[in-house]
Amino acid sequence: MNTKSILLSLGAIAIFTLAGYWLGTQSTDTTASIPQAAEEMQHDDIQKDKKSEASQKGDREILYWQAPMNPSEIYDKPGKSKMGMDLVPVYADEANSSEGMVKINPVVVQNMNVRTATVQQKDLSTTVNAVGKVEYDEQKLYNVNPKVSGWVEQLYVDYTGKMVQRGQPLFSIYSPELVTTQREYLLALKTRDKVGSSSFEQIRAGGNSLLEATRKRLEYWDIPDSEIKELEQSGEVKKAVTLKSPATGVVLHKNAVEGEFIKSGTPAYKIADLSTVWVQTSVYDYEVPWIEEGQPAQMELSYQPGKTYRGTVAYVYPSLDQKTRTVQVRLEFPNPDLELKPGMFANVRIQTRPKHNVTVIPNEAIIRTGERNIVFVAKGEGAFEPREVTLGMEGGQRNNEIEILEGVKPGEEIVTSAQFLFDSESRLQEAIQKMLQQKTSSSDEEMQEMDMSGGEMNHEKIPEDTTDHSNMNM
Repeated sequence: MNTKSILLSLGAIAIFTLAGYWLGTQSTDTTASIPQAAEEMQHDDIQKDKKSEASQKGDREILYWQAPMNPSEIYDKPGKSKMGMDLVPVYADEANSSEGMVKINPVVVQNMNVRTATVQQKDLSTTVNAVGKVEYDEQKLYNVNPKVSGWVEQLYVDYTGKMVQRGQPLFSIYSPELVTTQREYLLALKTRDKVGSSSFEQIRAGGNSLLEATRKRLEYWDIPDSEIKELEQSGEVKKAVTLKSPATGVVLHKNAVEGEFIKSGTPAYKIADLSTVWVQTSVYDYEVPWIEEGQPAQMELSYQPGKTYRGTVAYVYPSLDQKTRTVQVRLEFPNPDLELKPGMFANVRIQTRPKHNVTVIPNEAIIRTGERNIVFVAKGEGAFEPREVTLGMEGGQRNNEIEILEGVKPGEEIVTSAQFLFDSESRLQEAIQKMLQQKTSSSDEEMQEMDMSGGEMNHEKIPEDTTDHSNMNM
């Protein structure tokens, strides 16, 4: 019984072992076949894609082969670049034109944050900002100097900077010549009265002419009419004659000293009328075409914020300062309250008159190379065309706009950012096209030379070799 049971147990174990082995081999084959089939399907898809891509590229014309790291390194055939990298084909539908047209993928354009602006036709003006200095109005400066020599008897205005009114007494002067002339005037006055009733016309005319000549002498010496009338009424000669102010203003200089002898022609006072003042300012040479006489101007003082003074452009000077490249402009401002004092500095704004119906673009869209000015016009679908433009006057706020005389038309879209990248790409493509043209022209010339040389080939017989080779050991 023990032996039988042991044998049965061993047989059952062997059967189960063989069954498990058989099942394991079957499952392994099944799982191994699944990824192999998937891999075969993926390989077939890749081959199909490559075939389709190859078929598509086979229909496109390849112009040349280009190094991926150096676009100016071009070849006629595929191969390796100088850096050992595979050359990249450039197809005819992807190449840019010989005129510098740049074509970029729209996705790349968006990633580059390329901005455009529309060419406008509108009125263009500008505001010229400058710093000015308040000065005296040179047309309202007066010098008071006696035209006869004498001694200063009394000073009525005795210090510099004093405000005087028109007709106000300045000083009195004693002059022997004035005393003598006063006596002559009184004598001529009495003579005229005596001969005024004469029946002879010549006698009456002589009396009048003598009185008129003496009066003219006093007037030529700037003796005021009030002094002459007082002399006529009183009939007494005055020792000192008072000289009065010719204008309302401030005393800039005073040379008269009480008791001092003054020669004729010596300046005694200098008076400035401050009812109007000048403001001298300098503008750059490119701003001069905007400025004309009569344009409105505004001025603000630093110590009076918020208060604006209004004046006009009085004169544009005809010379240019070679060091600063500026032109001086004179503004005129009324000063009724005498708030504007000579020597003050002020901020000046000149509002220019607009130019009507001009073609205007943003100033930032222009690439200035020194020889020409270029803008890039957006043609759509990632195409950008370089245009050479002729510039006019700059204007707008902070001179951010410029007039275009030739090159673009209103309504076109121009690039205002990243245009320097477009310019470099355009120059590169233009250089590549020139290189290709040179290669093409050189190859054509070589073919022509070969054709010409082929017609002139030498067909003479070549002499036969008569050397004896029988003694040579082969």
